[in-house]
Amino acid sequence: MKRRVVVTGMGLVSPLGNTVNESFKHMVEGKNGIDFITLADTTNWKVKLAGEVKNLDFEAFIDKKEVKRSDRVSNLAMVAADEAYKQAKLEGAEINRKRFGLFVGSGIGGLNTIEQDVTVCKTRGQDRMSPFFIPNSIINLIGGKLGIKYQIYGPNLPQVTACSAATNSIGEAFRYIRDGYLEIAMTGGSEAPVNEIGVGGFASMKALNTSNDVNKASIPFDKNRSGFVIAEGAGILILEEYEHAIKRNAPILAEIVGYHTTTDGYHMTSPDVEARGITDCLTGALADANLEPKEIGYINAHGTSTQLNDKYETLGIKQAFKEDAYRLNISSTKSMTGHALGAAGAIESIAVIKALQEGIIPPTINYQAYDEDCDLNYTPNQAVKKEMTYAININIGFGGQNAAIIFKKV
Repeated sequence: MKRRVVVTGMGLVSPLGNTVNESFKHMVEGKNGIDFITLADTTNWKVKLAGEVKNLDFEAFIDKKEVKRSDRVSNLAMVAADEAYKQAKLEGAEINRKRFGLFVGSGIGGLNTIEQDVTVCKTRGQDRMSPFFIPNSIINLIGGKLGIKYQIYGPNLPQVTACSAATNSIGEAFRYIRDGYLEIAMTGGSEAPVNEIGVGGFASMKALNTSNDVNKASIPFDKNRSGFVIAEGAGILILEEYEHAIKRNAPILAEIVGYHTTTDGYHMTSPDVEARGITDCLTGALADANLEPKEIGYINAHGTSTQLNDKYETLGIKQAFKEDAYRLNISSTKSMTGHALGAAGAIESIAVIKALQEGIIPPTINYQAYDEDCDLNYTPNQAVKKEMTYAININIGFGGQNAAIIFKKV
């Protein structure tokens, strides 16, 4: 028998705020978190804009020495985890920590460390490289450090599936609990790619927007979209078996009722032009939840503001939902946060849960020009009040990755 899985804690650090409530408040207000890059000197860069985390004092959460010797990607996750762990009432809780797992994904991991130490290696020699280079570079150490801090002794299984990494991580944690392998999991994603090689790598692929107008940079589903805006951030969720949460008197924020993941098998970076993988991902999640398309009230779309993603994601939604596609409210909160790569799915899953809780759908801001290939209701420019029971978060990544999770209001 499959067990019920609920969310009992959430933590968020994003370009819109350094807590869940601050970030979601600004989403609903349609605030733009995208601005000029401050984390690096962009004098000789074509790309000047990003979604950066702002005014965050890491030392309020992490020991000063640990902040300095850890990569930013781990530090962001640590801050988000602190909020989630406390909300879930896990401090001092008597639980079986061998039945507590870690599923914290990332698309790239310790990219700042990689940039810094490869530079040191090439300019000053191997002997001058930091002994923390490898531990701070590899993705499993994001969860590994969380496991050390919170005494988590179950599996540490980050999903590394590009921009679907956090969604896949949440989904796999859900399965582990639903199928009886764990009682509780810390899951989500973290990313810190705003540096020379992160921005330069995506810019060389022509994937990034090069506008210096913050209000015309990340414009998902708009006809004039021309690339995504890179971003950083971290989202952490605590998942728990329902009865286990009830016995602890833990807060129940939402229930996860469906998850599915597919691969296009089509191209390294482009979605399948027939959107078969996206379609199957959505229909598979609906089947897993035993729901009909008409029961879904909202989709937080991947919505990157690239020509190909937005066109084929729209096609996938139409093929999966048929006539109900036009009834749905859809939005891309990346219009406000930018695209945090492997952390995007955690940031956006938390946005979905808050939308269900508060009965309000955050908008796709700065939407102006209609595109005949993107003809659905993207909740343009203004939040919409809407009571709903079920909502979906979907993310799509390079390599043909697709992942979708269905949340239920409680």
